[in-house]
Amino acid sequence: MAEIVLAEPINETESSSDRRREYISTNSIPFTRSITSGSDYVPGPFDSEKLPVTLVSEIQRFLRVANSIEFEEPRVAYLCRFHAFEVAHNLDRNSSGRGVRQFKTSLLQRLELDEEVTLRKRKEKSDLRELRRVYRKYKGYIIKHGGECNNENKEKLNQACVIASTLFEVLNTVANAAGSQALVDSDSINRNSEFYVPYNILPLDHGGVHQAIMQLPEIKAAVAAVRNVRGLPFLEKFQDCVAYMDLFNWLQFCFEFQKGNVANQREHLILLLANTHIRKSHKQTNMLKLGDEPVDELMKKFFKNYTNWCKFLGRKSNIRLPYLKQEAQQHKLLYIGLYLLIWGEAANLRLMPECLCYIFHRMAFELHSMLTIRGDPMPAYGGGPESFLNNVITPIYGVIREEAMKNKNGTADHSSWRNYDDLNEYFWSPDCFQIGWPMDLDHNFFCVKSSNDHKVKNARVSVKTIEETKTEENEDKEMGATMNEDQQQKWLGKTNFVEIRSFWHIFRSFDRMWNFFILSLQAMIIMASHDLESPLQVFDATILEDIMSIFITSAILKLIQAILDIIFTWKARCTMDFSQILKHVLKVVVAVIWTIVLPVYYASSRRKYTCYSTQYRSWLGEWCYSSYMVAVAFYLMTNSVNMVLFLVPAVGKYIETSNCRICTILSWWTQPGLFVGRGMQESQVSLLKYTLFWVLLLLSKLSFSYNFEIKPLIAPTRHIMKIGVKNYDWHELFPKVKSNAGAIAAVWAPVILVYFMDTQIWYSVFCSIFGGVYGILHHLGEIRTLGMLRSRFQSLPSAFNVCLVPPPSRNDQDRNRKYFFCRRFQKVSENGKNSVVKFVVVWNQIISSFREEDLIGNREMDLMKIPVSSELSSGLVHWPVFLLANEFLTALSIARDFVGKDANLFRKIRKDNCMNCAVKECYESLKYILEILVVGDLERRIVSGILDEVEESIKRSSLLENFKMSELPSLQAKCIELVELLVEGNENHHGQVVKVLQDIFELVTNDMMLNGSRILDLLYSSQQIEEDATEFFSKIGPQLFASKHSIHFPLPDSGTLNEQIKRFLLLLTLKDKAIDIPVNLEARRRISFFATSLFMDMPSAPKVRNMLSFSVLTPHYKEEVIFSQKDIQDIQSGKEEVSILFYMQKIYPDEWKNFLERMGSETSDGSDIAIEERRNWISFRGQTLSRTVRGMMYNRKALRLQAFLDMAEDEGSHPDILQGYNAIERGNDTLSAQLDALADMKFTHVISCQMFGSQKSSGDPQAQDILDLMIRYPSLRVAYVEEKEEIVANKPRKVYSSVLVKAVNDLDQEIYRVKLPGPPNIGEGKPENQNHAIIFTRGEALQTIDMNQDNYIEEAFKMRNVLQEFMQHQGRRPPTILGLREHIFTGSVSSLAWFMSYQETSFVTIGQRLLANPLRVRFHYGHPDLFDRLFHLTRGGISKASKTINLSEDIYGGFNTTLRRGYVTYHEYMQVGKGRDVGLNQISKFEAKVANGNSEQTLSRDIYRLGHRFDFFRMLSCYFTTVGFYFNSLISVIGIYVFLYGQLYLVLSGLEKALLLEARMQNIQSLETALASQSFIQLGLLTGLPMVIEIGLERGFLNALKDFVLMQLQLAAVFFTFSLGTKSHYYGRTILHGGAKYRPTGRRVVVFHASFTENYRLYSRSHFVKGFELLLLLIVYDLFRRSYQSSMAYVLITYSIWFMSMTWLFAPFLFNPSGFNWGKIVDDWKDWNKWIKQQGGIGIQEDKSWQSWWNDEQAHLCRSGLISRMIEILLSLRFFIYQYGLVYHLDISRQNKNFIVYVLSWIVIVRNVPISQGSECGEATSQR
Repeated sequence: MAEIVLAEPINETESSSDRRREYISTNSIPFTRSITSGSDYVPGPFDSEKLPVTLVSEIQRFLRVANSIEFEEPRVAYLCRFHAFEVAHNLDRNSSGRGVRQFKTSLLQRLELDEEVTLRKRKEKSDLRELRRVYRKYKGYIIKHGGECNNENKEKLNQACVIASTLFEVLNTVANAAGSQALVDSDSINRNSEFYVPYNILPLDHGGVHQAIMQLPEIKAAVAAVRNVRGLPFLEKFQDCVAYMDLFNWLQFCFEFQKGNVANQREHLILLLANTHIRKSHKQTNMLKLGDEPVDELMKKFFKNYTNWCKFLGRKSNIRLPYLKQEAQQHKLLYIGLYLLIWGEAANLRLMPECLCYIFHRMAFELHSMLTIRGDPMPAYGGGPESFLNNVITPIYGVIREEAMKNKNGTADHSSWRNYDDLNEYFWSPDCFQIGWPMDLDHNFFCVKSSNDHKVKNARVSVKTIEETKTEENEDKEMGATMNEDQQQKWLGKTNFVEIRSFWHIFRSFDRMWNFFILSLQAMIIMASHDLESPLQVFDATILEDIMSIFITSAILKLIQAILDIIFTWKARCTMDFSQILKHVLKVVVAVIWTIVLPVYYASSRRKYTCYSTQYRSWLGEWCYSSYMVAVAFYLMTNSVNMVLFLVPAVGKYIETSNCRICTILSWWTQPGLFVGRGMQESQVSLLKYTLFWVLLLLSKLSFSYNFEIKPLIAPTRHIMKIGVKNYDWHELFPKVKSNAGAIAAVWAPVILVYFMDTQIWYSVFCSIFGGVYGILHHLGEIRTLGMLRSRFQSLPSAFNVCLVPPPSRNDQDRNRKYFFCRRFQKVSENGKNSVVKFVVVWNQIISSFREEDLIGNREMDLMKIPVSSELSSGLVHWPVFLLANEFLTALSIARDFVGKDANLFRKIRKDNCMNCAVKECYESLKYILEILVVGDLERRIVSGILDEVEESIKRSSLLENFKMSELPSLQAKCIELVELLVEGNENHHGQVVKVLQDIFELVTNDMMLNGSRILDLLYSSQQIEEDATEFFSKIGPQLFASKHSIHFPLPDSGTLNEQIKRFLLLLTLKDKAIDIPVNLEARRRISFFATSLFMDMPSAPKVRNMLSFSVLTPHYKEEVIFSQKDIQDIQSGKEEVSILFYMQKIYPDEWKNFLERMGSETSDGSDIAIEERRNWISFRGQTLSRTVRGMMYNRKALRLQAFLDMAEDEGSHPDILQGYNAIERGNDTLSAQLDALADMKFTHVISCQMFGSQKSSGDPQAQDILDLMIRYPSLRVAYVEEKEEIVANKPRKVYSSVLVKAVNDLDQEIYRVKLPGPPNIGEGKPENQNHAIIFTRGEALQTIDMNQDNYIEEAFKMRNVLQEFMQHQGRRPPTILGLREHIFTGSVSSLAWFMSYQETSFVTIGQRLLANPLRVRFHYGHPDLFDRLFHLTRGGISKASKTINLSEDIYGGFNTTLRRGYVTYHEYMQVGKGRDVGLNQISKFEAKVANGNSEQTLSRDIYRLGHRFDFFRMLSCYFTTVGFYFNSLISVIGIYVFLYGQLYLVLSGLEKALLLEARMQNIQSLETALASQSFIQLGLLTGLPMVIEIGLERGFLNALKDFVLMQLQLAAVFFTFSLGTKSHYYGRTILHGGAKYRPTGRRVVVFHASFTENYRLYSRSHFVKGFELLLLLIVYDLFRRSYQSSMAYVLITYSIWFMSMTWLFAPFLFNPSGFNWGKIVDDWKDWNKWIKQQGGIGIQEDKSWQSWWNDEQAHLCRSGLISRMIEILLSLRFFIYQYGLVYHLDISRQNKNFIVYVLSWIVIVRNVPISQGSECGEATSQR
């Protein structure tokens, strides 16, 4: 029998297409010699997952198919493995790749083992026939079941397609080896056709046309439009290459895009077209044909930025459309497709939107030429595989990477390299067209200056030589412009802006604010100096002239600003045009002129007035002016123009955005001439709102500053100036300085610092007030408690109908807000009864989700669910039992003791609706149960007679007359006994049931009914029974209900009946304790918030098919996916720390109990529960990726349910809706497939797992955990960067690709692969990770979710509503970012976590509420925000990624949006969960990272442009809510130092003593006033007030007060004061010296003990050193002031500083678990000694050696600039004040004040320093 052997190729020089091994039929000895002959060999699966990275994409599918079919078809499995070996050998013949040799060896050994065994099991005569037989089997299965559009066989069908597609490849190879005639039969198919093409959402191959999503009419219309290639050129040339020719294939062949990119963007555009088409189509008949409206909408969104760019540069757009309508749509789709393909393959260039505009501009012209001229389909940059990537993307990427490498991990100065913004902004200038097309790689843009010297190197990468081809009309010169070959390239340098480390950026970016505060301070000092008694006195000519001297200061400040502009932009001069340079020079000249003119006029015309008398009794009296005032009037003319433009924002916006010549000239002086930052004005109403806010705030601030800070210091200052102090306690260095200037400076300096920073406090106060009022007006806290929920529960269905149920007609979607509020509280109308059914279905789904999350137990679930019955369609709702708890018992007691008329009793019961519902339901339930239970004719007549008598009595209002209500408790007891027997359903209890029924019968007829015998006489009158009542009862009584056929017991086993009986029992027995259901606090919070949100203002929900589609993007690095098995162990070996499972059990005891109940565990520790279930339970309570994915997948679950309800509505009260969503899903597979299709079209979740590829190859368990997530959630997608080696010329070369995978048949399957020009992570990690994966997202909106977030099912139901906000136009523009509320779920982990959760909650609620409205300065702060995806796709993405400067990457997305005329809103009716750090060290690292980020923001161009392009009041809002908060924190700390050193100067010099004793001046109160403002910050009250207001709004102000007091008792003030030190230290140090970096905090929930060594390393420079310095200052000050100052005054002045110093010293130990445990203290001491003594060196980490840590801690000084080092030296000189002052107070000085005493002290110090110590210090210094 012929065997398959391996034959080496004959010619090594053959082409790559022929370079394959051949299968040869031969009878010779096989090459793979068997070693299993005659033995019982049982093969196992070969590992198909751990493969060499260089081979995995080519051979993995063959190995997987072999494993899947090995049991049934072992020979075919062997052939698949053999083929994999052949492919691997052809790819790497020399086995030079990592792991290739080992893989080949193991696979070859397996083939040797399998050969003989599989050969004996072969069913056909040859391998070729065997392959063909198996292939036909799977092909037949596909043909048979391919047309089924349901989910039943979807997985099997997909698997069959994968196997058939793979076998076809193997079959072709075997047939080619055996001869081409082998495949010439009826089963042969075209080589290009494939059974299965891996797909993401849309199966666009031939086999997927029958799937449910492809049957949607909007998808069909979009696919038809994309496949319309009629009339395109070159079709004959291209159609032979693909089976289905479409627009994307045509673009691929014309421009040489990658195959994976084309497939990805094809699906992308089809989904966009389909979703837009369904919203724009008003009639069902138009659904099958794509109209022009959706295409035009996409054109507008995609090319808005491009057309603005063309207008800005004065270029004509290259989007040129034909006049014919049908061709126009095709051409529009071609242009959109071209942009998407460019964007999809642009890699890091996606962060440079105008660079993409340039590329598109060139390629769009080429596309137009191909469509019209119909020449050669060869782009200008050349052809060949991946030529677009190699010739267009890679050269620019090379520049980006080379420039980023000069950053040196954040140690290099920003001005020495070009970041993303610099490179992108080069394309804001017409000079960019000099690059040409194809790009001239000798252009200066591609030149990179060496980081070591001033030599220049070319960053050009190796690309093929490209000949210049087509040129644009009217652009011949610029496209053909190339540099002379002998001309040396020049580094362009920075573009438009230079990031320089300097605190002057604060002044330069917000110069108008500083001008205002400085001028206001000067004016208030002048006013206070004149001792004004009335505000009208300022109009006195003398006073007014003095006040107007502030404009001289204004001129000086403007001169400083102009000089700073030149200094700070000096390194960007090479990229600035002449007009910009001229403007900078002219600004300096004009500022110099005014700086000279105004002082001259002021000096010359002072007190020289020209006066005019005004009208009689005018308040102005006599009006006088001077020439200086006239000069000031001219000086203010430009300000008056700006004031007019501010008051009329529409005019200013038109001038800024218009490209007409006049507007350009008018805006030349004030506009920076940049592409962004134009037209940012808000509407007139918004302007009025935030102007009013800031006017009130500034008036309050200035009034307080004038009356309590400045005015009280005027009199003491005058007194100090008059006193002459001659005797000092030290040698006065400046004895000739008059007026005691040193004392005045010591008094005024801290007050001035407080003046500049206390606006932050006033902002916090006004934020609390305005934010609180705004929250009340928007119904925040409408339902805060369970009692409020119970009272409002019956109004929830109507509110649900208004908010979450789509309106019945399209016109209702356009209703205005007034109509919305009119419907808000209306009752359920007749046409809205079906919405009650929808509410019940949704409510029950929410409660079921609570049970799945273990927030509630089984009993609570029964109490909270609403029964689904046919009565719901009539509007009758059986409210949940927890709402009706105790109501029936209360009604029973009322009826039992009631005396009066029936009408009064009924009125009293009906007054409480819940009680009325409970009584009715109990009666109906008893009636229903008796109808089913009692089946005998006699018994049924008796029961019916009794019930008829009851109902007739109620109708006649004679119930109290005919029945004794006092027996109701006895009847209740018997009913409970009966229902309990029915619930148990034990056949052996038949007699007990009969007895209870008889007891009830006798109780009712004998004890309750006053005329029971009459009822019985009437019942038996038809039978002519003449006996009297006594004889009748004696005859009938014992037999009643006793017959076997009298009752039906046990009852039928019906789920609905059983639930109703259980519910009836609960209504009969439940008492007051059910009022507290649910017990779990988180369940209460979520239900209350959901109910509250239904009464808040939100857009109406569209139907699922009409809603906006969206994606969720979650970046992931190496964080926890799911907790490992060791995390659930009880005690870690050798450690005292507890396991995560134990810790979670203690934090969430009720949830653990519910979990045990759900899993049916009989042990308290859950040891009998599967390990995976326990891992999931703890992971869903930690900050893990699995928790995030579960939460985000609630969106899909909610969409499926909402789509189901929409379908039920469309079909006209779908009868299945009452059967429950879960039952429908299980029973109707076709419907389930349709729901999946709609959910897939509207929602996608992509996780960007940056390390997934390397984790797979290394066997990291996290890779399997991620795969398990994809298996659990089939719609989940994972994107990762694959790094592999390709063998080129027998040398390995690293290749990077973006890969998207999904789970198929419990394995990961590659969907798309897009090759990258190089490693993508050349900037900040998170934004680069997001950027590479964003091409795989879908939809019109994109939600950014971190991997430590969560979502809730009830919030997912509101996603349709929040997406509609994008359709709500605010003025002329729709929102581009939707901010959402966050709930911090880590607050229960520790007290610190509680503090952080409340602080964060106040920011994400009351803070952002105010930022969005009225201040209009909310940006993007990461986390749950929703982006207008197409807006940001064309404008640089959702964040910025430049190294170091964009450390806080998220907020730059908001900056970029605002600068590009986007609009950011905030919505509180929806919340997303968020985890925070829980330990002090984690929190401090996070605070340090945020402070680092804010310091880099201070230096950034974005803050500078916002500060200049915002109007004055929005600029104030921007400052105080971004970098201003951190700068003011720094000022507050500096103010304390200034005050203490000022006091130290006063006491050591003797000035204070002399002034107090001689003049008895009383300036202590003024100093106390200055310190009072600082105390607010030091005690943490700055963040406390908004926190209290927000908690009060949502939980009640009593609870807020309790929580605030409890927080203070748990040392919250200590924590916030400690955080102040962290913020100020890292903010100030980073601005001066750099060193900003990402600081991983870890998100583990277990709080562990931190060693003293670790605390010292973290807090030594930031807290401990500063704390000791403050402590020393306080002690020295106290020692030398005691002789003349009371201790009480000292305490009042310094108590807050004592608190701060002690906090900075001891907080790390107070908040350290086991911090005062003696054993831990001893261990920390040993560890400390070891750390101190350990020598540092190369490779020694900072946690191992003090020396290594010190070197790292001081490294920032080595890379600092000269100015920063000088500032550091000057700051360090403050310590000499100690020595200088103390020397003269020592007894050894003997009251000698000569300077020689100080010099001698230095001689003594130098003399006493040991020489040996000096040498050791020198040696240590040299080592450092």
